[in-house]
Amino acid sequence: MPERISTVLERPRPPQPQRPGPISLPLGLLRTARPRQWVKNVLVVAAPAAAGELFTHHALVQLAIVFALFTAAASAVYLINDARDADADRAHPTKCRRPVAAGQVPVPVAYTVGGLLAALAPVAAYVLCTPLTAALLAGYVCMQLAYCVSLKHVLVVDLTIVTTGFLMRAMIGGLALDIPLSRWFLITTGFGALFMVSAKRYSESVQMSATSGQLGATRALLTEYTTGYLRFVWQLAAGVAVLAYCLWAMEAGGTANGSLLPWRQLSMAAFILAILRYAVFADRGTAGEPEDVVLRDRALAVIGLVWVAMYGLAVANW
Repeated sequence: MPERISTVLERPRPPQPQRPGPISLPLGLLRTARPRQWVKNVLVVAAPAAAGELFTHHALVQLAIVFALFTAAASAVYLINDARDADADRAHPTKCRRPVAAGQVPVPVAYTVGGLLAALAPVAAYVLCTPLTAALLAGYVCMQLAYCVSLKHVLVVDLTIVTTGFLMRAMIGGLALDIPLSRWFLITTGFGALFMVSAKRYSESVQMSATSGQLGATRALLTEYTTGYLRFVWQLAAGVAVLAYCLWAMEAGGTANGSLLPWRQLSMAAFILAILRYAVFADRGTAGEPEDVVLRDRALAVIGLVWVAMYGLAVANW
């Protein structure tokens, strides 16, 4: 009997829910909104930058508004997703530390704040920007909520939705400023996003396949994909992105058009080098979050800066 009692007493207890306080609740909501992911919303400047309409007072104000609204919409999705998955997250070794799962943010509060942000972001976009901006933002929220509820468990559709989310970020800045979106811009952005998304999935699959049967522990759908298929997807996406960018760059016929050098055409070299360098990490199975890959590899960061400089010189026609 004493041995049984001691055994029971030694069993680890699950973490007890925390009581939200006046300071811990706002901090928990902020953590649930994933501030680290907000850097992705910088893509809203992509279309205005491509059109050379970035550095005007009107453009800067509109892009700041669009960035804030897209951040609010994305935060709404994270809040609702964590509220929905709270029970499952409590049983997970790392996700149990998320504020909603840990009890720092009550589930009803997460649903309420997330619902308000999801509803108000498109309304604010309609008032402060354009109807097309509001429609795209509403479409993003609906698509992401459908992804959280069921579509993240559907093969290929999950890759498409995550990729489309990146593409919508790149499009919304142009819609807010009534800038026509080039077909080559959309193709390059879309397949570039698919390249990074599928490379990340491939890396997750490779890493978890090597960890003693834990495949799918954090992303169940990975059990349905093969590493060969995911490798095919990121290689296909990389090829299409490079081809589309080169076709866009050569539209001017390979001439300088009054600038010192044909920067637009020269930028192809930097773009292709960036894709090839990123593919090194994808092939190794170490391509995680895109921002982490770029910040971790100095060579890739330098190549990216060179591409930005050439692209900027082309837009400025120097």
